[in-house]
Amino acid sequence: MALDGIFLGLVKDRLMPLVGGRVEKIHQPSREEILFTIRTREGAHKLLFNTGAGTARVHITKAEIENPKTPPMFCMFMRKHLSSGKLIDIRQDGLERILYFDFDSANEMGDICRFTLAIEIMGRHSNLILINSEGKVVDSIKRVGQDMSAVRMVLPGITYTLPPRDKRLSLLDDDSRIICEAVKGYPKQSLPKALMKTMEGISPVFAREAEFYAAKGNEITVEDMTDEHFDRLAFYLKKTAMDVKSGSNKYTVLKSKEGLLKDFCFTDISQYGNLMITKQFDSPCEALDYFYSERDSIARMKQKAQDLFKLLINTSERISRRTANQREELKDCAERDKLKKYGDLLMANLYQLEKGQGEAIVQDYYDPNLTTVIIPLDKRLNPSQNAQRYYKEYRKADTAEKKLTGLIKEGEQELEYIDSVFDSLTRATTEGDIAELRAELAEQGYIKHSKIKGKPPKGLPPMRFMSSDGFEIKVGRNNKQNDKLTCKDSEKLDIWFHTKNITGSHTVISCHGEQPPETTIIEAAVIAAYHSKAKNSSQVPVDYTLIKNVKKPAGAKPGMVIFANNKTLFVTPDEDLIEKLKVKK
Repeated sequence: MALDGIFLGLVKDRLMPLVGGRVEKIHQPSREEILFTIRTREGAHKLLFNTGAGTARVHITKAEIENPKTPPMFCMFMRKHLSSGKLIDIRQDGLERILYFDFDSANEMGDICRFTLAIEIMGRHSNLILINSEGKVVDSIKRVGQDMSAVRMVLPGITYTLPPRDKRLSLLDDDSRIICEAVKGYPKQSLPKALMKTMEGISPVFAREAEFYAAKGNEITVEDMTDEHFDRLAFYLKKTAMDVKSGSNKYTVLKSKEGLLKDFCFTDISQYGNLMITKQFDSPCEALDYFYSERDSIARMKQKAQDLFKLLINTSERISRRTANQREELKDCAERDKLKKYGDLLMANLYQLEKGQGEAIVQDYYDPNLTTVIIPLDKRLNPSQNAQRYYKEYRKADTAEKKLTGLIKEGEQELEYIDSVFDSLTRATTEGDIAELRAELAEQGYIKHSKIKGKPPKGLPPMRFMSSDGFEIKVGRNNKQNDKLTCKDSEKLDIWFHTKNITGSHTVISCHGEQPPETTIIEAAVIAAYHSKAKNSSQVPVDYTLIKNVKKPAGAKPGMVIFANNKTLFVTPDEDLIEKLKVKK
């Protein structure tokens, strides 16, 4: 998975309408990314620069990204130099994975100064560097000293130099036959590796796609290629270049059948066959925004809620271990009836037993065949005391069984609750969501109440969707919101949904006294399945019933309810349907 030079060049072309616009806002949502709001005559556009090792990119985004209350130092520095600056040009050197954004901005004296913002997309070496008109580095989002790199330092005051670059051929500028001849210079290499060494600005997935077309789905080394293979390779490269130049190419995102995003490319990808689901976009920015927005949101929340994730994982493991030990103890209690039986048999045979015996051989009158039973005895005790000893062990085992059964049930319920909080945390999108979950855990005694300076971040209201038939569907974001949605904010004849025996959010159709059509019922079930732990599964069972059939037991933990008179639907979560039905802010 890589944003290659060709894809980046196509992104640059889509960003060119921003030229002439002014920087309206600058934010830094996380340590490795900067968000510019650039206003043009057509309106405001959010331009995202990301320098993460596996997420480096630049594109226009429509994602709702929460910004920290206090801007980091680099964000303040960027505001000082580029706020209200005018974007003059966007440049790319060949198919290098570097874009240069030229800005004209006024300094403290009111003089117009030229600054260049370079976004370098190079894996773990990715960086965002501000350069002045003299070619000096003003600052960067990642400072690189001599201890980090002896080849190329990036520090304030140093002259900006380009990263080392090999001479390679271009898909868009060089003839496909010349590229094929250059590939022959690597006879022992597989075709994808030879293409990567020969061509500039291509990603591994494109190189494998070229091999897939040239070798008809087989893997091949360069020395094993025939003239037919090279003819097919040349045709594929030429056609792809023509499609890119004419703008008729499609931007492909690859997703596994489990819903995990795997890769993207600037052209069609067929090499995976039915193993992958492909989704195509007309714009490179839309493809990148779709591919990264959800992953970035999860990464940001994990970073901000790392302590909660650790707490929940440790708590879950502790409860699981405790419950497992209690189950083992419960197995030992299964012999309690045998203990009582031994006591009864000893009492029935006291007349023939004497103190000092190591065992008692008696008839088992519980058995219709009156078989003989050997009962171990304590030689220090008389027969009656031995019988009482067995009765005492029986009562102890009987009491332990009752207590252990209750403790195991409590442990299973607690584990289910912790799992539900963990699931809500994985789907948290704002600091307010995290703050609500933190407060919930504090109320339940899992963490201490923390004193927050100023007002705590406000959580978002329940998610809202509108069915194809015009019925409003609401989804709780956490356990406390689930309780409020189900037990307070809904009417008795509204319809309640929840995944069957799977952690997830409460989902409610607001019926207003009407009976929703089957389409709305199915859509609500899909929404409930999507907002659950089974998000990436297929054929997810979803229970539904009227709100009046849902009750919250006294003393139950947040989000825990019981229900009756339910029906069950089996549905497959559909991300496209969710986006279509979601009510935009």
